[in-house]
Amino acid sequence: MRKYENYDASLKVLREAPSQDLSNEFVLGGVIDKFSLQFELGWKLLKALLAYEGSSVSATGSPRDILKEAFRYYDFMDDALWLSMLRDRNNTAHVYDARAARRLADTVIGVYLPEFERLRDGLLARYGAMLMEPDAAAAMTSHDVE
Repeated sequence: MRKYENYDASLKVLREAPSQDLSNEFVLGGVIDKFSLQFELGWKLLKALLAYEGSSVSATGSPRDILKEAFRYYDFMDDALWLSMLRDRNNTAHVYDARAARRLADTVIGVYLPEFERLRDGLLARYGAMLMEPDAAAAMTSHDVE
């Protein structure tokens, strides 16, 4: 499934953040951008999987709606943490100073990164090889698969 592959590939890049020079503002910006991308890929992956599960919310739901529905299906997700990620993702355009950027980058590395990994691992445990098969997308509607 392409959405899972994209999520996993992006996560591998984000996992490099702890070894980067976080005193560099350019690097901080990169970590924040990668966090935003990872969050986007995550909620869109959840949207596709909810469609596969037959959830009607997946057809028109906002990221918040998709997350709330996903909490019902996937008990390994930390609902408060995902809603916090949504808020932080929505506020990334308003991070203007280095201290705020560093705080967000530290949160991404220390708190959000493990949750992104938990989602990957939880979905892999639930769906197994289906996530790795290109043909798995055929089980979903074409507008939910990239």
